[in-house]
Amino acid sequence: MLQPDRMSPRELQASISLASIYALRMLGMFLILPIFAIYAETLPGGASHLMIGLALGAYGLTQAMFQLPFGMASDRFGRKRVIYFGLLLFAIGSVVAAMAHDITWIMIGRAIQGAGAVSAAVTALVADLTSEEHRTKAMAMIGGTIGVTFAFSLVAGPALNQWIGVPGIFAMTGVLAMAAMLVVKFVVPDPRVSRFHSDAEATPAKLHEVLRNPELLRLNFGIFALHAAQMAMFIVVPFALKSSGGLDENHHWQVYLPIMLISFVLMVPAIIYGEKKAQLKRVFVCAIALMLAAQLLFAVSIQSFWGIVTSLLVYFIAFNVLEATLPSLISKIAPAAAKGTAMGVYNTAQSLGVFVGGAFGGWLSHTQGYAAVFLFCSVLMAVWLLAAIGMQAPLAVRSRMFHLGAMTAEQGLVLTSRLTVLRGVREAVVLSDEGVALLKVDLRDWDEASALNLIERGE
Repeated sequence: MLQPDRMSPRELQASISLASIYALRMLGMFLILPIFAIYAETLPGGASHLMIGLALGAYGLTQAMFQLPFGMASDRFGRKRVIYFGLLLFAIGSVVAAMAHDITWIMIGRAIQGAGAVSAAVTALVADLTSEEHRTKAMAMIGGTIGVTFAFSLVAGPALNQWIGVPGIFAMTGVLAMAAMLVVKFVVPDPRVSRFHSDAEATPAKLHEVLRNPELLRLNFGIFALHAAQMAMFIVVPFALKSSGGLDENHHWQVYLPIMLISFVLMVPAIIYGEKKAQLKRVFVCAIALMLAAQLLFAVSIQSFWGIVTSLLVYFIAFNVLEATLPSLISKIAPAAAKGTAMGVYNTAQSLGVFVGGAFGGWLSHTQGYAAVFLFCSVLMAVWLLAAIGMQAPLAVRSRMFHLGAMTAEQGLVLTSRLTVLRGVREAVVLSDEGVALLKVDLRDWDEASALNLIERGE
């Protein structure tokens, strides 16, 4: 019954190739962040920071609208077909933005880019192509692309701008989207069986349960606030770095590169401490408090070059910790049978934060000035901090999934009750229609042998 510790070559091929597709989606959002505002201001209509913010945030609005529907459509029409369609939309949006001569057409292009919301379909395809024992590794591999892509974009964006400009960056992402379609066709394996996976996909039947869970709502507000602040920040910081330090946008990478390296080094001990010592809530709350401090520091030092650099360092330390811990908390807190739905709502909240942060941050920057943007972000962080202080400390558990033989719903209920009482099992549910048992266990103190024995016997 035990699976090999290593992924099969097929699983590894699927995970790596699909992670590259997921990274492309993130590149479309992140690559222009450090230089877009300065470029957009030179376009007709770009004098308004509200329009700049809407152009940045339009991507998030259409992502939020189409993310869950695309995932559900992949169950009906096939994973790869939906991914092809999403990548085609992304490529079309990139071309529209690259050819745009005013801010309105860039906004339209960004909205079309965002409508190519393939992440849910990609996640579902990963679930089809990996065994239950290795699915967590595959998902972690894809999740890791977010932080790496973001860091890469902050450094690569200004360098690329010097060589090909923002229109060239848009055109490049369009070409990469077309290349990604070839990867899906010729590199990503075809699933032998495609079916619904509760741990990876959203289902309308579970939305009510997820939306009524107060602990999940705290986390959903958190990812909304985190990305709203991120998008609002990148409307202001490029201008502030240029005016306060005399540093043109092509050289902003010289600020971001050392900051990102330092923040990654400081992030790792915090994450290890939180996970290994079961102190994830403490690390999480401290990171939110640090993010609040970063926003207040931005507000009072936005006219000072070294004040901005210091604020950015504090910001990215907090951001990296929060970006890493939030998905872990969702996994620990979400009901085992609704994990895919919980992640779908979480990702939608993130996309809405991108839109709201861009639109409202742009409006505040245009009408009230730079400091007002960070005061708005400070309010978001203060509300999040209060909500996080009141959250229940998550159990120190890990998710485990096991493949089952054929069994009836009644047999599934009996097996669920027997698994639940085993030592170290904090939650268990048997989904007989999907042929899997989902467990949340304390890896330091659980009776794996007894669990495997029950599952093998189907009792």
